[in-house]
Amino acid sequence: MFPHLLNTKGLILQALLLMFGMETASKFLEIWNMSFKGKIREAKVLIETPLLKKHLKSALNEESDTADEPGNGLHNRHKVGQRHGTPQPAGRKRPKKISIGEAIDHLVKFHKSCHSLEDHLMSTEGNTQPYLLATGTSKAQVSSFYIVLDRNLIPCQSCTSLGAFDELFKSHFVFSVKYDDALSSLYKFLQTTLYIIDIGTTE
Repeated sequence: MFPHLLNTKGLILQALLLMFGMETASKFLEIWNMSFKGKIREAKVLIETPLLKKHLKSALNEESDTADEPGNGLHNRHKVGQRHGTPQPAGRKRPKKISIGEAIDHLVKFHKSCHSLEDHLMSTEGNTQPYLLATGTSKAQVSSFYIVLDRNLIPCQSCTSLGAFDELFKSHFVFSVKYDDALSSLYKFLQTTLYIIDIGTTE
């Protein structure tokens, strides 16, 4: 791990820009703003359930991109990946199916800002797959995000869950780490459909 990555924001974004160019590097956030926000609003006409209401409240919070929980804004994005996951080649083991809640736990964890970040790192097992650590006074008031990899904290440039997730996805390419098995279908869907990165680059 390069030391400057631990105290300089935005280096992951710059690295992916050099690897794939501006069009690929900005694709996800551009498509989300142009297309998917409208699709989320269309969900208002569906039969309302407590779970749907919770997801819509998070997804439609456009001003601050915060919600009752830091992972909530990612729930709807993960649902897309679950429904339209990349088909598995014949003979290859299918990834284990997990619930939305379990998937979010693989993506993002919350840490109260009044506690030391070292406490969180000491409680981890040195995950080889990166995940987001959201910090703030409460889950409704997240002030910053970090990418956690091998007990290292890499500060995210973005303070929104969408932007932080974009950086998390890109970190797999920058650090040459494989996708979490439980999230492989989601990541491959995003890679090929939104970022338009050939699947051969991660095989």
